[in-house]
Amino acid sequence: MEELPKALKDIISTFEVLGEEERREMLIAYSEAAPQFSPKEGESYVLTDVRKDEECTDMVGVYLLSDEEGKVYFRMHLGPHVQTLTKAMTSILCQGLSGSLPQQIVNIPSTFISKIVGGELFRVRSQTVYYVLGRMKSACKQLLSKRTIENGQVL
Repeated sequence: MEELPKALKDIISTFEVLGEEERREMLIAYSEAAPQFSPKEGESYVLTDVRKDEECTDMVGVYLLSDEEGKVYFRMHLGPHVQTLTKAMTSILCQGLSGSLPQQIVNIPSTFISKIVGGELFRVRSQTVYYVLGRMKSACKQLLSKRTIENGQVL
């Protein structure tokens, strides 16, 4: 867990001590918090990626902000048919990855997800639980490529 950002580690620690029912309730609470990570008027995004993939039931938009230190912050737009678990993972990842460097996010192993979702939901929704992290990693890879090109470096 040492390669994970502290905020994400803290969220994982909270989930690890919960029973299955408490875990589901916590995931629902996180899913209800997803709108707070929606794109905000007046923000300037370094990358915007809005699309519907076959792994997801609706459109998902990834909006990436970057500060002067190169740290990134995510905003996500979720269509009305996005599943509760996807909404929950969106909130968890937006909060847990906030202020990370893009390369840190690209390097994050996905093994932590089952510690949040739990065994039962993980088996039932295994494809869904990786979706949001995959989209965030993809956005960071695109940003890193863009920065490399802008700096005149060969990929």
